[in-house]
Amino acid sequence: MNYFEFYGLPVSFRIDEAQLRQLFYQNSRKYHPDFHTLASPEEQAEMLRLSTLNNEAFQTLVDPDRRMRYVLQIKGLLENEGQQPIPQEFLSEMMDINEALLELEMDYAPERLEQTAQILEQWERSLDAAIAPLLERYTDDSPTSREDLQQVRDYFLKKRYLLRIREKLATFATR
Repeated sequence: MNYFEFYGLPVSFRIDEAQLRQLFYQNSRKYHPDFHTLASPEEQAEMLRLSTLNNEAFQTLVDPDRRMRYVLQIKGLLENEGQQPIPQEFLSEMMDINEALLELEMDYAPERLEQTAQILEQWERSLDAAIAPLLERYTDDSPTSREDLQQVRDYFLKKRYLLRIREKLATFATR
């Protein structure tokens, strides 16, 4: 049973967070081990398992990035995240940012750091804007769902790449 099934929600990148919270709190009351102290040891173990599942499911689905990773994993598109190929055209476009990072490493300049951070922010906004319509319309039973998921996977990998660059920029900002 995946986390969406656990809550009776459709697999989606966009969920109603208020509904998710309501389901989480209902399950918390229903499965909390403290409410089953008089049950058999087997039932207590099952309630503990369900309570743990409830917490893990909520923490994953309430966070948009973790939810995206989870959907891609349950669909078999993100099995070995660190070994997934990032689209080559994107890596080519990242050459300027990587060169700017090298320059900052060799000769730090606050204005270049700011300029590089702005370019990175533009990339992030552009990627987010391009994928937003697909995330909104995605349904698990769509005939184009496999192609849509591959686009989302590429977006996810690009965002992870940009996050690593952002982390690298943060090390320069502390200088």
